[in-house]
Amino acid sequence: MKRNKKQKYQNKFERLLEIPKELSSTEPKITIVSFNEMLVENYKGILEYQEFFIRISTYSGIININGFNLKLNEMTSDDLMITGKIETIDFEIIEE
Repeated sequence: MKRNKKQKYQNKFERLLEIPKELSSTEPKITIVSFNEMLVENYKGILEYQEFFIRISTYSGIININGFNLKLNEMTSDDLMITGKIETIDFEIIEE
């Protein structure tokens, strides 16, 4: 109950300041540039990393990426660039 109240006030505050949802949210944002490049923003951590499979933890679930020659090219505390032959992406949603 406390979390919903806090989130409600935070949402009102963000609307007052006209902050875009993409900047203030912890929801992951996935940008697929081609079959060979993918950017994941707002991630929490890397759960598993292999040449053919990457699992990424986010605030709302887990992102599974399957392919060949997958590499983590650029990593910051918020963004993650994945390159290689990306074949499938699926999501495991965490229910609260």
